[in-house]
Amino acid sequence: MPTDTPATAFPGLILGIESSCDETGVALVRAEAVGVPRLEAHALHSQIEMHQAYGGVVPELASRDHIRRVLPLTRQVLAEAGRRLEEIDVVAYTRGPGLAGALLVGSGVACALAAALDRPVIGVHHLEGHLLSPFLSADPPEFPFVALLVSGGHTQLMRVDGVGCYQILGETIDDAAGEAFDKSAKLMGLGYPGGPALSRLAEHGDPQAFRLPRPLLHSGDLDFSFAGLKTAVLTQARKLGDALEDRKADLAASTQAAIVEVLLKKSMTALRQTGLRRLVVAGGVGANRQLRTQLDAACRQARVRVHYPELHLCTDNGAMIAMAAAMRLQARPASAGTLYSFDVRPRWPLDSLERPEP
Repeated sequence: MPTDTPATAFPGLILGIESSCDETGVALVRAEAVGVPRLEAHALHSQIEMHQAYGGVVPELASRDHIRRVLPLTRQVLAEAGRRLEEIDVVAYTRGPGLAGALLVGSGVACALAAALDRPVIGVHHLEGHLLSPFLSADPPEFPFVALLVSGGHTQLMRVDGVGCYQILGETIDDAAGEAFDKSAKLMGLGYPGGPALSRLAEHGDPQAFRLPRPLLHSGDLDFSFAGLKTAVLTQARKLGDALEDRKADLAASTQAAIVEVLLKKSMTALRQTGLRRLVVAGGVGANRQLRTQLDAACRQARVRVHYPELHLCTDNGAMIAMAAAMRLQARPASAGTLYSFDVRPRWPLDSLERPEP
Protein backbone atom coordinates (compact mmCIF):
# COMPACT_ATOMS: atom_id res chain seq x y z
CA MET A 1 0.00 0.00 0.00
CA PRO A 2 1.53 3.37 -0.98
CA THR A 3 2.54 5.60 1.90
CA ASP A 4 2.09 9.10 0.53
CA THR A 5 0.47 10.60 3.64
CA PRO A 6 1.98 12.17 6.73
CA ALA A 7 2.70 9.97 9.75
CA THR A 8 -0.44 9.04 11.67
CA ALA A 9 -0.76 11.00 14.89
CA PHE A 10 -1.15 9.07 18.13
CA PRO A 11 -3.32 8.34 19.93
CA GLY A 12 -5.22 6.99 16.93
CA LEU A 13 -8.56 5.26 16.40
CA ILE A 14 -8.47 2.40 13.87
CA LEU A 15 -11.57 0.90 12.30
CA GLY A 16 -10.99 -2.71 11.21
CA ILE A 17 -13.13 -4.58 8.66
CA GLU A 18 -12.88 -8.35 8.13
CA SER A 19 -14.66 -10.04 5.19
CA SER A 20 -12.33 -12.78 3.95
CA CYS A 21 -14.77 -15.70 4.09
CA ASP A 22 -18.00 -16.37 6.00
CA GLU A 23 -17.83 -13.90 8.88
CA THR A 24 -18.32 -10.15 8.71
CA GLY A 25 -16.42 -8.41 11.47
CA VAL A 26 -16.01 -4.76 12.39
CA ALA A 27 -14.05 -3.33 15.32
CA LEU A 28 -12.53 -0.18 16.79
CA VAL A 29 -9.06 -0.26 18.34
CA ARG A 30 -7.32 2.70 19.95
CA ALA A 31 -3.54 2.83 19.69
CA GLU A 32 -1.07 4.97 21.56
CA ALA A 33 2.45 5.63 20.26
CA VAL A 34 3.71 2.85 22.54
CA GLY A 35 2.06 0.04 24.46
CA VAL A 36 -0.52 -2.56 23.51
CA PRO A 37 -3.46 -1.10 21.53
CA ARG A 38 -6.85 -1.34 23.25
CA LEU A 39 -10.07 -2.80 21.84
CA GLU A 40 -12.96 -0.35 22.26
CA ALA A 41 -15.77 -2.33 20.60
CA HIS A 42 -16.35 -5.06 18.04
CA ALA A 43 -19.25 -6.80 16.33
CA LEU A 44 -19.43 -10.01 14.31
CA HIS A 45 -21.96 -11.69 12.07
CA SER A 46 -21.50 -15.36 11.19
CA GLN A 47 -22.95 -16.83 7.99
CA ILE A 48 -22.96 -20.42 9.32
CA GLU A 49 -26.73 -20.76 9.28
CA MET A 50 -26.93 -19.53 5.68
CA HIS A 51 -24.29 -21.97 4.41
CA GLN A 52 -25.51 -25.02 6.36
CA ALA A 53 -27.99 -25.96 3.65
CA TYR A 54 -25.08 -26.33 1.19
CA GLY A 55 -22.65 -28.14 3.49
CA GLY A 56 -19.98 -25.48 2.98
CA VAL A 57 -19.31 -21.86 2.07
CA VAL A 58 -20.88 -20.62 -1.18
CA PRO A 59 -18.62 -17.71 -2.27
CA GLU A 60 -21.30 -15.70 -4.10
CA LEU A 61 -23.71 -15.91 -1.17
CA ALA A 62 -20.91 -14.98 1.22
CA SER A 63 -20.07 -11.85 -0.76
CA ARG A 64 -23.69 -10.72 -0.94
CA ASP A 65 -24.15 -11.18 2.78
CA HIS A 66 -21.03 -9.13 3.56
CA ILE A 67 -22.58 -6.28 1.55
CA ARG A 68 -25.73 -6.43 3.70
CA ARG A 69 -23.90 -6.63 7.04
CA VAL A 70 -20.82 -4.43 6.98
CA LEU A 71 -22.42 -0.98 7.31
CA PRO A 72 -24.96 -1.94 10.02
CA LEU A 73 -22.11 -3.57 11.97
CA THR A 74 -20.03 -0.41 11.59
CA ARG A 75 -22.86 1.71 12.99
CA GLN A 76 -23.29 -0.79 15.84
CA VAL A 77 -19.60 -0.66 16.78
CA LEU A 78 -19.51 3.14 16.71
CA ALA A 79 -22.58 3.30 18.94
CA GLU A 80 -21.18 0.79 21.44
CA ALA A 81 -17.89 2.70 21.64
CA GLY A 82 -19.66 6.05 21.92
CA ARG A 83 -17.74 7.29 18.88
CA ARG A 84 -18.61 9.36 15.83
CA LEU A 85 -17.56 8.41 12.32
CA GLU A 86 -15.43 11.55 12.08
CA GLU A 87 -13.27 10.37 15.01
CA ILE A 88 -11.80 7.49 12.98
CA ASP A 89 -8.14 8.12 12.15
CA VAL A 90 -7.37 5.07 9.97
CA VAL A 91 -9.51 2.48 8.18
CA ALA A 92 -8.09 -1.07 7.97
CA TYR A 93 -9.41 -4.01 5.99
CA THR A 94 -8.49 -7.60 5.20
CA ARG A 95 -6.55 -7.50 1.94
CA GLY A 96 -6.05 -11.27 1.76
CA PRO A 97 -5.84 -14.19 1.65
CA GLY A 98 -9.45 -15.27 1.25
CA LEU A 99 -12.34 -15.43 -1.21
CA ALA A 100 -11.80 -12.78 -3.88
CA GLY A 101 -15.38 -11.54 -3.97
CA ALA A 102 -15.68 -11.39 -0.20
CA LEU A 103 -12.38 -9.53 0.11
CA LEU A 104 -13.52 -6.98 -2.47
CA VAL A 105 -16.56 -6.12 -0.35
CA GLY A 106 -14.45 -5.21 2.67
CA SER A 107 -11.86 -3.47 0.52
CA GLY A 108 -14.46 -1.45 -1.34
CA VAL A 109 -16.24 -0.29 1.80
CA ALA A 110 -12.98 0.53 3.60
CA CYS A 111 -11.54 2.52 0.71
CA ALA A 112 -14.78 4.39 0.07
CA LEU A 113 -15.15 5.23 3.75
CA ALA A 114 -11.53 6.36 4.07
CA ALA A 115 -11.84 8.53 0.95
CA ALA A 116 -15.06 10.12 2.20
CA LEU A 117 -13.42 10.91 5.54
CA ASP A 118 -10.11 11.92 3.93
CA ARG A 119 -8.34 9.35 6.10
CA PRO A 120 -5.55 6.87 5.30
CA VAL A 121 -6.32 3.21 4.64
CA ILE A 122 -4.26 0.09 5.28
CA GLY A 123 -4.69 -3.44 3.92
CA VAL A 124 -3.97 -6.19 6.47
CA HIS A 125 -2.88 -9.80 6.00
CA HIS A 126 -5.61 -12.05 7.39
CA LEU A 127 -3.13 -14.48 8.96
CA GLU A 128 -1.15 -11.66 10.53
CA GLY A 129 -4.41 -10.65 12.17
CA HIS A 130 -4.78 -14.14 13.65
CA LEU A 131 -1.12 -14.20 14.63
CA LEU A 132 -1.36 -10.94 16.58
CA SER A 133 -4.84 -11.57 18.02
CA PRO A 134 -3.48 -12.81 21.40
CA PHE A 135 -2.33 -9.22 21.99
CA LEU A 136 -6.04 -8.46 22.49
CA SER A 137 -6.19 -10.80 25.49
CA ALA A 138 -5.83 -9.94 29.17
CA ASP A 139 -2.43 -11.66 29.12
CA PRO A 140 -0.73 -10.40 25.94
CA PRO A 141 2.56 -12.03 24.86
CA GLU A 142 5.92 -10.40 24.31
CA PHE A 143 8.28 -10.81 21.36
CA PRO A 144 9.98 -13.11 20.44
CA PHE A 145 7.84 -16.26 20.50
CA VAL A 146 7.01 -19.44 18.62
CA ALA A 147 3.56 -19.24 17.01
CA LEU A 148 1.27 -22.15 16.17
CA LEU A 149 -1.18 -20.81 13.60
CA VAL A 150 -4.04 -23.28 13.16
CA SER A 151 -7.08 -22.21 11.17
CA GLY A 152 -9.41 -23.81 8.65
CA GLY A 153 -6.97 -23.56 5.76
CA HIS A 154 -3.58 -23.04 7.42
CA THR A 155 -1.33 -24.90 9.83
CA GLN A 156 2.05 -23.27 10.40
CA LEU A 157 4.75 -23.04 13.03
CA MET A 158 6.83 -19.90 12.92
CA ARG A 159 9.32 -17.86 14.84
CA VAL A 160 8.03 -14.34 15.47
CA ASP A 161 10.59 -11.68 16.43
CA GLY A 162 8.34 -8.67 15.88
CA VAL A 163 5.60 -7.26 13.68
CA GLY A 164 6.35 -8.39 10.13
CA CYS A 165 9.38 -10.43 11.21
CA TYR A 166 8.19 -13.99 10.62
CA GLN A 167 10.24 -17.10 9.91
CA ILE A 168 8.26 -20.18 8.94
CA LEU A 169 9.60 -23.25 10.76
CA GLY A 170 7.12 -25.74 9.37
CA GLU A 171 3.77 -25.88 7.58
CA THR A 172 1.27 -28.31 6.18
CA ILE A 173 2.11 -30.03 2.91
CA ASP A 174 -1.52 -30.94 2.21
CA ASP A 175 -4.61 -30.63 4.42
CA ALA A 176 -4.47 -28.23 7.34
CA ALA A 177 -5.60 -29.25 10.83
CA GLY A 178 -8.88 -27.40 10.41
CA GLU A 179 -9.54 -29.20 7.14
CA ALA A 180 -8.80 -32.53 8.84
CA PHE A 181 -11.44 -31.75 11.46
CA ASP A 182 -14.00 -30.60 8.86
CA LYS A 183 -13.42 -33.39 6.33
CA SER A 184 -13.42 -36.10 8.99
CA ALA A 185 -16.65 -34.70 10.39
CA LYS A 186 -18.24 -34.84 6.94
CA LEU A 187 -17.19 -38.48 6.58
CA MET A 188 -19.00 -39.20 9.86
CA GLY A 189 -22.14 -37.46 8.65
CA LEU A 190 -21.84 -34.52 11.04
CA GLY A 191 -23.26 -31.12 10.16
CA TYR A 192 -21.59 -27.94 9.00
CA PRO A 193 -19.35 -26.55 10.36
CA GLY A 194 -17.80 -29.93 10.92
CA GLY A 195 -14.84 -29.13 13.16
CA PRO A 196 -16.79 -27.80 16.16
CA ALA A 197 -19.38 -30.58 15.74
CA LEU A 198 -16.65 -33.24 15.82
CA SER A 199 -15.06 -31.66 18.91
CA ARG A 200 -18.36 -31.62 20.76
CA LEU A 201 -19.06 -35.26 19.89
CA ALA A 202 -15.50 -36.25 20.88
CA GLU A 203 -16.22 -35.23 24.47
CA HIS A 204 -18.44 -38.34 24.75
CA GLY A 205 -16.02 -40.79 23.11
CA ASP A 206 -12.91 -42.82 23.88
CA PRO A 207 -9.81 -41.21 22.30
CA GLN A 208 -8.02 -44.57 22.35
CA ALA A 209 -10.82 -46.56 20.71
CA PHE A 210 -9.18 -46.49 17.28
CA ARG A 211 -5.47 -46.25 16.57
CA LEU A 212 -5.37 -43.66 13.81
CA PRO A 213 -2.11 -42.50 12.19
CA ARG A 214 -0.15 -39.44 13.32
CA PRO A 215 1.32 -38.29 9.97
CA LEU A 216 4.88 -36.88 10.05
CA LEU A 217 4.98 -37.15 13.86
CA HIS A 218 8.50 -38.59 13.71
CA SER A 219 9.61 -36.93 10.47
CA GLY A 220 12.43 -34.99 12.10
CA ASP A 221 11.11 -31.68 10.76
CA LEU A 222 8.28 -29.34 11.71
CA ASP A 223 6.03 -29.88 8.69
CA PHE A 224 2.48 -31.24 8.94
CA SER A 225 0.34 -33.59 6.87
CA PHE A 226 -3.25 -34.49 7.66
CA ALA A 227 -4.54 -35.90 4.35
CA GLY A 228 -3.56 -39.44 5.37
CA LEU A 229 -5.52 -39.12 8.60
CA LYS A 230 -8.65 -38.22 6.67
CA THR A 231 -8.17 -41.35 4.52
CA ALA A 232 -7.74 -43.47 7.66
CA VAL A 233 -10.97 -42.07 9.11
CA LEU A 234 -12.78 -42.93 5.87
CA THR A 235 -11.38 -46.48 5.95
CA GLN A 236 -12.42 -46.96 9.58
CA ALA A 237 -15.90 -45.58 8.95
CA ARG A 238 -16.39 -48.05 6.10
CA LYS A 239 -15.19 -50.92 8.27
CA LEU A 240 -17.73 -50.03 10.94
CA GLY A 241 -20.57 -49.93 8.43
CA ASP A 242 -23.92 -49.95 10.21
CA ALA A 243 -22.12 -49.87 13.56
CA LEU A 244 -20.73 -46.40 12.81
CA GLU A 245 -23.66 -44.65 14.47
CA ASP A 246 -22.98 -46.38 17.78
CA ARG A 247 -19.19 -45.77 17.55
CA LYS A 248 -19.26 -42.29 16.08
CA ALA A 249 -18.26 -40.58 19.33
CA ASP A 250 -15.29 -42.92 19.71
CA LEU A 251 -14.17 -42.27 16.15
CA ALA A 252 -14.52 -38.52 16.67
CA ALA A 253 -12.49 -38.67 19.89
CA SER A 254 -9.79 -40.78 18.24
CA THR A 255 -9.60 -38.37 15.29
CA GLN A 256 -9.28 -35.37 17.57
CA ALA A 257 -6.61 -37.13 19.65
CA ALA A 258 -4.50 -37.78 16.54
CA ILE A 259 -4.67 -34.15 15.37
CA VAL A 260 -3.97 -32.73 18.81
CA GLU A 261 -1.00 -35.04 19.42
CA VAL A 262 0.70 -33.95 16.19
CA LEU A 263 0.11 -30.24 16.92
CA LEU A 264 1.34 -30.67 20.48
CA LYS A 265 4.53 -32.60 19.69
CA LYS A 266 5.54 -30.36 16.81
CA SER A 267 4.95 -27.21 18.87
CA MET A 268 7.09 -28.47 21.74
CA THR A 269 9.82 -29.50 19.29
CA ALA A 270 9.78 -25.99 17.78
CA LEU A 271 10.26 -24.49 21.24
CA ARG A 272 13.21 -26.77 21.95
CA GLN A 273 14.85 -26.10 18.60
CA THR A 274 14.53 -22.32 18.84
CA GLY A 275 15.27 -22.08 22.55
CA LEU A 276 12.33 -19.68 22.98
CA ARG A 277 10.26 -19.78 26.16
CA ARG A 278 6.96 -18.45 24.86
CA LEU A 279 4.30 -20.06 22.66
CA VAL A 280 1.41 -18.25 20.99
CA VAL A 281 -1.54 -20.23 19.60
CA ALA A 282 -3.91 -18.51 17.17
CA GLY A 283 -6.59 -19.37 14.64
CA GLY A 284 -9.94 -21.12 14.86
CA VAL A 285 -8.56 -24.52 15.90
CA GLY A 286 -6.83 -22.71 18.77
CA ALA A 287 -10.23 -22.71 20.51
CA ASN A 288 -10.21 -26.53 20.70
CA ARG A 289 -10.50 -27.53 24.37
CA GLN A 290 -8.33 -30.63 24.17
CA LEU A 291 -5.57 -28.77 22.35
CA ARG A 292 -5.54 -26.03 25.00
CA THR A 293 -5.59 -28.52 27.88
CA GLN A 294 -2.69 -30.57 26.56
CA LEU A 295 -0.62 -27.55 25.52
CA ASP A 296 -1.15 -25.98 28.94
CA ALA A 297 0.08 -29.14 30.67
CA ALA A 298 3.09 -29.59 28.39
CA CYS A 299 4.11 -25.94 28.66
CA ARG A 300 3.84 -25.98 32.45
CA GLN A 301 6.13 -28.99 32.56
CA ALA A 302 8.61 -27.32 30.18
CA ARG A 303 8.29 -24.00 32.03
CA VAL A 304 7.12 -22.24 28.90
CA ARG A 305 4.50 -19.47 28.78
CA VAL A 306 1.59 -20.12 26.41
CA HIS A 307 -0.82 -17.46 25.16
CA TYR A 308 -4.15 -17.71 23.35
CA PRO A 309 -6.64 -15.19 21.99
CA GLU A 310 -9.88 -14.91 23.92
CA LEU A 311 -12.27 -17.68 22.81
CA HIS A 312 -14.66 -15.25 21.10
CA LEU A 313 -11.73 -13.85 19.07
CA CYS A 314 -10.42 -17.19 17.75
CA THR A 315 -12.62 -17.11 14.66
CA ASP A 316 -12.31 -14.44 11.95
CA ASN A 317 -13.15 -11.01 13.37
CA GLY A 318 -12.59 -7.31 12.82
CA ALA A 319 -10.75 -6.84 16.12
CA MET A 320 -7.73 -8.82 14.93
CA ILE A 321 -7.59 -6.75 11.72
CA ALA A 322 -7.72 -3.47 13.61
CA MET A 323 -5.11 -4.74 16.09
CA ALA A 324 -2.70 -5.84 13.34
CA ALA A 325 -3.10 -2.46 11.63
CA ALA A 326 -2.51 -0.63 14.93
CA MET A 327 0.67 -2.59 15.66
CA ARG A 328 2.00 -1.93 12.16
CA LEU A 329 1.25 1.77 12.54
CA GLN A 330 3.09 1.81 15.87
CA ALA A 331 6.11 0.26 14.18
CA ARG A 332 5.86 2.57 11.16
CA PRO A 333 3.30 5.40 11.34
CA ALA A 334 3.40 5.91 7.55
CA SER A 335 2.24 2.33 6.86
CA ALA A 336 -1.17 3.59 5.74
CA GLY A 337 -1.72 5.46 2.50
CA THR A 338 -4.37 7.23 0.43
CA LEU A 339 -4.44 5.14 -2.72
CA TYR A 340 -8.09 4.11 -2.48
CA SER A 341 -7.94 1.19 -4.91
CA PHE A 342 -9.81 -2.09 -4.56
CA ASP A 343 -6.58 -3.98 -4.03
CA VAL A 344 -6.97 -7.55 -2.71
CA ARG A 345 -4.73 -10.61 -2.68
CA PRO A 346 -6.72 -13.88 -2.47
CA ARG A 347 -3.37 -15.74 -2.29
CA TRP A 348 -0.76 -14.10 -0.11
CA PRO A 349 2.02 -15.98 1.74
CA LEU A 350 2.50 -14.65 5.25
CA ASP A 351 6.29 -14.82 5.11
CA SER A 352 6.26 -12.42 2.12
CA LEU A 353 5.26 -9.53 4.38
CA GLU A 354 7.85 -6.86 4.91
CA ARG A 355 8.93 -5.79 8.35
CA PRO A 356 7.69 -2.22 8.95
CA GLU A 357 10.96 -0.35 9.43
CA PRO A 358 10.53 3.02 11.19
